[in-house]
Formats: sequence, C-alpha cells, structure tokens
Amino acid sequence: MSTVKVIINIVLVISAVLLVISVLLQDAKSAGLGAAFGNDTTAFGRSRNQKASKQAKLQKITVILAIIVGVLAIVLLPLG
Repeated sequence: MSTVKVIINIVLVISAVLLVISVLLQDAKSAGLGAAFGNDTTAFGRSRNQKASKQAKLQKITVILAIIVGVLAIVLLPLG
C-alpha cells in the first residue's frame, strides 16, 4: 500500500466519523408538541435564535464533511 493511499484512508475514516457525529447532533426537523403551545425557549432557557444558529452551523459542517467524504472516496478509486 502506498503512503498516499494510507493517508487518504485515514482522513476518510476520520471525516466519516465526524460526519456521523454532526448528523446525530442535529435536531429533528419536526417541531414537536412545544411548538403547538407557542413555546419560544428550549428546555434549558436558550432562545430559538441561538438554537437556530447552532443548527445552521451544524448543517454547514454536515455539508462540508459530506463533500469531503465524497471527494476522498472518488480520489481512492484510481488508487485501487
């Protein structure tokens, strides 16, 4: 195995694990029962704006990590 292939495999595994973690950290898209009663804070008292900005960052990280995983997988094909 060449050194480049080993390095790409290691980076691919690390980025795939980070991708799984970033997906699991995101909230579900359904608002749940709290939205039906007009609850504008979370369980810990944070406002929805703070929560929304956290979710936006997580979505951007998820997209970036997905692109990295896809590119690395395609790069590994010719190295076979």
